[in-house]
Amino acid sequence: MIELKHISKKFGDRNILSDVSSVFGKGQVNLVIGGSGSGKTVLMKCMVGLLEVDEGEILYDNRNFSSLDFKERTPFRKEIGMVFQGGALFDSLDVEKNVMFPLSMFTDMSYEEKMERVNFCLHRVNLVNVNKLQPSELSGGMKKRVAIARAIAPNPKYLFCDEPNSGLDPRTSIVIDNLIKEITLEYDITTVINTHDMNSVLEIGDKITYLHQGKKWWEGTAEEILRTDNKELNGFIFASKLAQSIKKVV
Repeated sequence: MIELKHISKKFGDRNILSDVSSVFGKGQVNLVIGGSGSGKTVLMKCMVGLLEVDEGEILYDNRNFSSLDFKERTPFRKEIGMVFQGGALFDSLDVEKNVMFPLSMFTDMSYEEKMERVNFCLHRVNLVNVNKLQPSELSGGMKKRVAIARAIAPNPKYLFCDEPNSGLDPRTSIVIDNLIKEITLEYDITTVINTHDMNSVLEIGDKITYLHQGKKWWEGTAEEILRTDNKELNGFIFASKLAQSIKKVV
């Protein structure tokens, strides 16, 4: 479980996040949605320690993450998996070494143990015979699956995904969504996803948090979002569905 308590963040005189509070449950796919400039990317960066909050607290299973310095956060980093937008694979490393990277950084595994874990994770994301391929040889969907394999390699308690369907066709997006959902349930992970994909919201979202102008504007389930009378949220939903319809036609 991850709990946010009254999170605020400024860049200069500009309020990016204002008094955001929420709880992201274990074994759930927790989606954070919002338009460009809503603050969702900044919120995720604060949650994983890439940015510092100005006010408020971030608690990982009742442990105060935001009060710790860089060195004190090392145990938390071993428990966090991150899937970056675009995958963010290391271009100079093959698939095998990309997935092995966090194991080399955060564990004392032998090479044989790391190889066993790498192969297990690649198999779990339905990739075989790709160990020695370079990222440039992979399709967009394959890159995302390698990124997921790398994220789950250290067996994390918390999984963060930043726009995991960005740049993917609708069919591949469904594959990635289902994979993330399966892994969340299988390993009982606290999963947090930033997305603007309404298909993801409706198909895999256990809890949805909508940010608008840096504030938590709405929160609820996938079923409740279809019945909301929140004007701003309905506008976001309509724009998202329209964009997806155009994407399918193109």
